[in-house]
Amino acid sequence: MSLGEYNKGEGPAVAAACRAADLVVRQRATGRVVEGKPEYAVEVANRCRCAQSRVVLRCYGLSSVESVDPRAIRPVDDERCVLRGGRAIRRGAPPVRFTYAWMTPFDFPLVSSQVHC
Repeated sequence: MSLGEYNKGEGPAVAAACRAADLVVRQRATGRVVEGKPEYAVEVANRCRCAQSRVVLRCYGLSSVESVDPRAIRPVDDERCVLRGGRAIRRGAPPVRFTYAWMTPFDFPLVSSQVHC
């Protein structure tokens, strides 16, 4: 289900309640080097008034020379990753956080989410 679609039984107003820009991905270099690769810290926060679940980001397999916390993010195929195992991310909740180490940072653009108002 892509952002902007809605669940059966919910109207278009629910779908319009959230935009892709409401899921904010921030990342920074931590200054650590792991096996010769820079480490990056990522935070994903929901700024929508509605909770969003099944949040899927483009991650291209999430290559990393250090282990990445699978409770925060895990690949579902060679291109996409799911946040928090698909569990809801509510507005005002602590951001989803994880670190990875690779040659260059990933962008993590939103692929889809399910909106719950």
